[in-house]
Amino acid sequence: MFLELDQDNLADSLKNNDTVVVQYSATWCGNCRLMKPKFKKLAKENEGIQFIIVDAEKFPESRKLATVDNLPTFATFKNGEFKNQVQTNKFESLKELVDEVTSN
Repeated sequence: MFLELDQDNLADSLKNNDTVVVQYSATWCGNCRLMKPKFKKLAKENEGIQFIIVDAEKFPESRKLATVDNLPTFATFKNGEFKNQVQTNKFESLKELVDEVTSN
């Protein structure tokens, strides 16, 4: 499942889904735009996981749920709790992060 937030309500999505993978991005971020189709591809391949894109500049409350100091940042949450994150523009690193949260 794939969702792009249009409100600062990531906390609600974390409550309503067991496993969530978040891409924190911004409209000006070139690497974020490059990673978005790869993120969507992973969403299609992992049907039981909620994949969410959060604009880190527009939604500060959602941003606070992970340590976002570089973009793109990818974070995983399980049962509402932050698990891990990686700041990368490499698909392999993102895939490892997703594999890590799905194997636990």
